[in-house]
Amino acid sequence: MAVVAVWKCDRDGAMFDNKKDAEEHDKMLELAANITSLIERHVDGISEEVGEEIGLLLAKRREALAKACKGKPEVLLEEEASTEEEQADDRVTPLAVNQ
Repeated sequence: MAVVAVWKCDRDGAMFDNKKDAEEHDKMLELAANITSLIERHVDGISEEVGEEIGLLLAKRREALAKACKGKPEVLLEEEASTEEEQADDRVTPLAVNQ
């Protein structure tokens, strides 16, 4: 039986096969949590679930959001060929059960 090193994100339990991807994912989740907190403080009546969805969306699209803030708002409307979420899913290490 081989031993495989994996890195587990404390925030959501996602597992990665390298430390860099795990840290990047953790930073994205931290940004999402902070955005969610900001939204919940400033938007009356928003549910926690909706606030979290918005926070995750903005954190996952942070690069496009940064470009939009620098004068290219149209990038937010462009569909990405491969979203960051799909790329992150490719980096998550599936666990083999009972092998």
